[in-house]
Amino acid sequence: MAPLRFAVIGDPIAHSKSPRMHGAALAALGLPHTYEAVRVTAADLPAIVEALRRGELAGLNVTVPHKRRVLALVDEVAPSARAAGAANTLARAEGGRVVAHNTDVPALVEELRLLGGSDVTWSARRGLVLGSGGAARAAVAALERLGARDVVIRARGLPGWAPSAASEAQAGAIVQATSAGMTGADPGDGVAAVVAWASLPPTCVALDVVYAPPETPFLRAARARGLRAENGLGLLARQGALALQLWLGVEAPLEVMRAALG
Repeated sequence: MAPLRFAVIGDPIAHSKSPRMHGAALAALGLPHTYEAVRVTAADLPAIVEALRRGELAGLNVTVPHKRRVLALVDEVAPSARAAGAANTLARAEGGRVVAHNTDVPALVEELRLLGGSDVTWSARRGLVLGSGGAARAAVAALERLGARDVVIRARGLPGWAPSAASEAQAGAIVQATSAGMTGADPGDGVAAVVAWASLPPTCVALDVVYAPPETPFLRAARARGLRAENGLGLLARQGALALQLWLGVEAPLEVMRAALG
């Protein structure tokens, strides 16, 4: 079997744990393929999509800040990416056609369902999403799929970038879907400060898409309130497993991938 080359692209990218995770999965499957992290600027993006089209790469994961802009460069947008308005996975189809998918949405649905357990009645509760980029769009789609009563988006530069006790009192889940708190990005204190933590119901759950570092100001504030809260490691493993299945057509070893993340 000829080895295939896979990669995750973004800017910044040095923090990414995807190579470790996918490397463990490929080893467990007994496959000779490779997976790497590649820093790609906005100017570089067309060239690397073209490299996928030519077959120099077999598949790409896409992270901040390219999840939305990459849609304009592909040959086909799958329903999952169209619904979210963003893509985190590019697959190479017959004839070199590049197809954009979104595995963040189903991964977020499962992570939020597990986090909420039986305590969250989604249809009776509001979802609150912090951010307006590709991860935020996926979070909105996931909350809608779970049946949340409504979803409020709170983002910098938009009206309402401030805590709201009345809104938070109705929340069943908050998703921090910006890069704030991520290694090399904004420290994250400002994002944590736009939530009226004291007004949240005790059954509300909090999910931060950031996983490096493992604890952010958002997560510290959520846990100080006594909420069930998780970082993005579970999300990373789950969406990665779904991407691997798209690329190779085999069931991915999810538990191996999660264990590789530490």
